[in-house]
Amino acid sequence: MSMLEFPDEVVTRAPVRYVSLPGGAGTGALITLDNGFDHTKPTTFGPRGMANIEAALDEALGREDVVAVAVTGKPFVFAVGADLKVMHSAATVEQAKEYFALGHRVFRKLRDSRVPTFAFLNGATLGGGLELALHCHYRTISAGVPVLAFPEVFLGLVPGWGGSQLLPNLVGAENAVTVIVENALNQNRMLRGPQAFKLGIADVMFEPADFLEQSLAWAAGVVRGDTRVERPGVDRDEATWQGALARGRALADMKVHGATQAPYKALELIGLAREATYDDGTAAERRALAELAFGEDLRASLYAFDLVQRRAKRPAGVPDASLARDVTKVGVVGAGLMASQLALLFVRRLEVPVVMTDLDQERVEVGVGYVHGEVDKLLGKGRISRDKANRLKALVTGSTGKEAFADADFVLEAVFEELKVKQQVLAEVEAVVTPECVLATNTSSLSVTEMASGLEHPERVVGFHFFNPVAILPLLEIARAEKTDDASLATAFAVGRTLRKSCVLVKDAPAFVVNRVLTRFLGEVTRAVDEGTSFEVADRALEPLGLPMSPFVLLQLVGPAVALHVAQTLHEAFPDRFYVSDNLARLVAAGKSGVYLWEGSTPKVDPEVRELFAAGDAPLEEAQVRRRALDALAEEIRLMLEEDVVADVRDIDLAMLLGAGWPFHLGGVTPYLDRAGVSERVNGARFLEPGVASLPG
Repeated sequence: MSMLEFPDEVVTRAPVRYVSLPGGAGTGALITLDNGFDHTKPTTFGPRGMANIEAALDEALGREDVVAVAVTGKPFVFAVGADLKVMHSAATVEQAKEYFALGHRVFRKLRDSRVPTFAFLNGATLGGGLELALHCHYRTISAGVPVLAFPEVFLGLVPGWGGSQLLPNLVGAENAVTVIVENALNQNRMLRGPQAFKLGIADVMFEPADFLEQSLAWAAGVVRGDTRVERPGVDRDEATWQGALARGRALADMKVHGATQAPYKALELIGLAREATYDDGTAAERRALAELAFGEDLRASLYAFDLVQRRAKRPAGVPDASLARDVTKVGVVGAGLMASQLALLFVRRLEVPVVMTDLDQERVEVGVGYVHGEVDKLLGKGRISRDKANRLKALVTGSTGKEAFADADFVLEAVFEELKVKQQVLAEVEAVVTPECVLATNTSSLSVTEMASGLEHPERVVGFHFFNPVAILPLLEIARAEKTDDASLATAFAVGRTLRKSCVLVKDAPAFVVNRVLTRFLGEVTRAVDEGTSFEVADRALEPLGLPMSPFVLLQLVGPAVALHVAQTLHEAFPDRFYVSDNLARLVAAGKSGVYLWEGSTPKVDPEVRELFAAGDAPLEEAQVRRRALDALAEEIRLMLEEDVVADVRDIDLAMLLGAGWPFHLGGVTPYLDRAGVSERVNGARFLEPGVASLPG
């Protein structure tokens, strides 16, 4: 590969249109970033795309009659930044450095322009797209922008085209730490248009309907001098700056425990932005990127990114979509919190009638009331119109009788995790629904095949396992039981896609994927405590992995009763491998919500829990606990693959990323086990071929 040659680059074009600015302000140059595809393939900046942008800027700025230059994007997309495939195809540090330097050279032409430059943020704006905008003198933003963010730290990188220097000097260190570090570490949280405007990233916000016209009129006002932009000054006091950086380091320590360097490098760059010149700051960006671009974290992140962006959209082993039946009404059995969350999701995404049932009218009213209340919250936040809120609420009804499901096309049960209860519920539903109605179960660990065994039509039953909180975690495990037919499975996947979930096809095996992996993994931590290891040592043992939460914090989130039930279910299936803790059973019997009491954000072991636990006299050190847990993990994943629980090891990685919040910088589970040598130690072989976790697609 020559210095910056990439034959598969999706090239971004940058055509220039010359427009007469309103009010006689003069001629403006409008550059539109467009890769020739619709919004499903967002605009990126590869080397040839960068060359096109540079040529457009040179042309526009070379005309004496041009009084302003503005950059906008194709419909729904401004730009989402660097082409990650280009970055990863760089074979040497020098090639990477040249790519980074190219961005700085092109973008600074906007910053150094002799005429005012504007970014009209009309749609998705991420990474290098936001950095291009920050180089402009002024920014307008559409209230309809769905995402604006710096995702680099999430991927094991840092903003490297000026973002780490320009953003702190625009919105202050505190806000920069939030956007660059905190949001990235919180599962790549992103801002919407109004939030970005409120932070001061844009100077003015307009509605989507006439965004371009309003932006051009506003820019004309700036050029004429009629519109003056006043921005609040940035607090450059050293104590303020250091306080923001300290908060960022505390967040990084809490989230990744030093397991990845990207957030710490980003904080160093933000710190530098307080006094550094633009040239010195961007040179530091290039050095940081050159180091990170060849690290394990980025290679793992690109593997994870590819799974989420590609494999999740084309799940393996799914029947042809043409077999899917239409779903015009949904039934939800249950009106508890989980069932209510599911009913809300169905009505928001499918916008069809949803009927909830439960044992008595009071429970039904509570469930329906929850959904109506959440819809009202969306209305209050301006997320939906009043007409839509009224329409959604009218679609959700409740009943104490399952005859309400008679005309439903899809019925999901979300009742107590007890096999006989679920069997009875499905039999009652089958008695009233049409022969084509799909029956789905949200079981987390029970056999779907057994659940359907007493039905007249077991072929219509599928596992449909969501993760809590339903609105946030994107994974949906769809389980094919022994007799599930293609039409029912295709319908389930069609519904899952409409719900905007990432669906993974799993075999009807105990606990499917995520719960099986986590239960085996965390069972070894619990066993270590039972043998005499302190709670504190056991809970710290996995910190070097940088997981989103420690084992006993996760236990508190899941709930001891649920964790015990899943452990018991898996122990029945695999008694030699899955550990059931007597101490955990005592915790459940005592009605404890977990091991910890919380004092602010700091957990402290509940003294009553210490008394409950009967500990042995064989304590382990942190490294020993970690090795035991990782070895168990590697063994269990190998066995799951041998049992064909999923089509491919990548589906396990995808499930752990989306269902368990496994960090992107690990690439999922198996790349980490391969890198750490655990796979070969336990199984005698790697899960992935060398380089697989390094190359997207």
